[in-house]
Amino acid sequence: MSKSPDAKKIEGIVSKFMADPALKEEAKQIDVVLESVKDLYKKKLKPLEKAYRFGEFYSPMLTDADFDAAPMVLLLGQYSVGKTTFIKYLLERDFPGMRIGPEPTTDRFMAIMHGNAERQIPGNALAADADKPFQGLNKFGVSFLNHIECAELQSPILKKITMIDTPGVLAGEKQRVGRAYDFPRVIEWFSQRCDRILILFDAHKLDVSDEMKRVIEVLKNSDNVRVVLNKADQVNSQQLMRVYGALMWSLGKVFQRPEVLRVYIGSFWDEPYKNTENVPLFQREREDLLNDLRSLPRNSTLRKINELVKRTRYSKVHAYICNHLRNQFGLFYKQSKQEKLLKGMLGEFKTVSKQHGLAPGDFPDVNRFRSSLERFEIWKFPKLYAGQMTTLENVLSKEIPALMKILPMVEKQKAQAAQDEGNEVVEPGSNPFGAGAGLSSAQEPWAITGPMKLKYDNMFNEQKLTSGGKLTGPNAKPFMLKSCLPAEHLGLIWELSDMDKDGCLDDEEFATCVYLIEALKSGAMKEPPAQLPLTLIPPSKRSLVQTSKNEDFV
Repeated sequence: MSKSPDAKKIEGIVSKFMADPALKEEAKQIDVVLESVKDLYKKKLKPLEKAYRFGEFYSPMLTDADFDAAPMVLLLGQYSVGKTTFIKYLLERDFPGMRIGPEPTTDRFMAIMHGNAERQIPGNALAADADKPFQGLNKFGVSFLNHIECAELQSPILKKITMIDTPGVLAGEKQRVGRAYDFPRVIEWFSQRCDRILILFDAHKLDVSDEMKRVIEVLKNSDNVRVVLNKADQVNSQQLMRVYGALMWSLGKVFQRPEVLRVYIGSFWDEPYKNTENVPLFQREREDLLNDLRSLPRNSTLRKINELVKRTRYSKVHAYICNHLRNQFGLFYKQSKQEKLLKGMLGEFKTVSKQHGLAPGDFPDVNRFRSSLERFEIWKFPKLYAGQMTTLENVLSKEIPALMKILPMVEKQKAQAAQDEGNEVVEPGSNPFGAGAGLSSAQEPWAITGPMKLKYDNMFNEQKLTSGGKLTGPNAKPFMLKSCLPAEHLGLIWELSDMDKDGCLDDEEFATCVYLIEALKSGAMKEPPAQLPLTLIPPSKRSLVQTSKNEDFV
């Protein structure tokens, strides 16, 4: 079967970064934990929620899709800050329904998910699909469901996370008449289910509109918010310092928290950097952001366990309240008794708290609980048995802590695997430098020393680089031609230097390229080698290249 043009596309830095083999083994163990969490909910908690109508007082009962869904990343920001372009950068391709422009082009929420076939799913069908974690959106009505859709496509990163694109936050009077739904409430719904919230700012647009303030009010207590200062290559170093300071000042006034938000600085698109003086900073920030996204599957499991603990505590309090209230009824005057209980609900909360030793913080808002309870005939709630509470206590005290012990084991196994990979197995008491105990390929020193690498990095950063921090062939050609070497030699140098065969050079490959050019020009080499010697291959790339240790001209 022939691959589609998108499938044939050369994998970029994002897909390679997310395709770490270590993540596959970790995912298997995380799946085991999630299956156990799902089983706990179905067998121990869901029957109690169903009996006391928990979903109609709090959030709807959970489905398999809520547990099985990939971690979700919510992107927020004013229009034209690069949210959709940022998603395209991570996917390394376009996605169905994508619209990019300087004006407010994204007029709807867009869930970008992994799928075997490319398709768009309208909002009403999306909310009705039991296999997707969006059934809770039905409560916002058709007016909102007409403004959300799902795009399914194949992409390496979508196997790990789901992206949620949002309409640009409006400014001035526009937000009062421009929405057919309550935008901050919808954002609140997504924020409770998303594992990471990225708020994007343009380096030239740092203002916070009224609607943006209301959105941030919803998010101010979330610990999963990060900020991306996008299009940072449009300003020089001095201007970037001032922009960053102004952004932190604005965020501090709106979020009003003692902790400083993590801000990622860069330009997340496929165009060359306009100002290259901050390229090393952008590259480090990009790696930090990708590391953060890579950690989401494990953090998502922790979040789901945490949500299960919260639901268990709330369900426990809810069941005690309902059972206490039903026990107040006699055979007659039930309606008048219910009205009296509703009026004195705060006192009933205090009584339940004292009787069962429950923390006041686990109780719901009294007015919200009262308005929900008015729809029910309290005396018809079932009786609560001691065995049901014992089951919940066992979940909280024994079963969930047992699951939590599994996750540190995942990290321990990863650390052990990394240690085993970096160390050779040597018999105790043997000579580490004796016969047969030579240096491993990872331990062979690189011929390009620290000062040489620094010089080559300065040359590299002067070139026209992509936003991924790489040098394409057309942009490298003028630099290489300055050497005045024969074209066949330059062609072979390019082939040798492009070790991962992605059609571009990163900083290490560029250093090897310049080293070969200088060796030919100085006469240290008469012609390029047929294949790179081990000492010219960066240690980070030696697993990619077939080498011969016998061929060494350094």
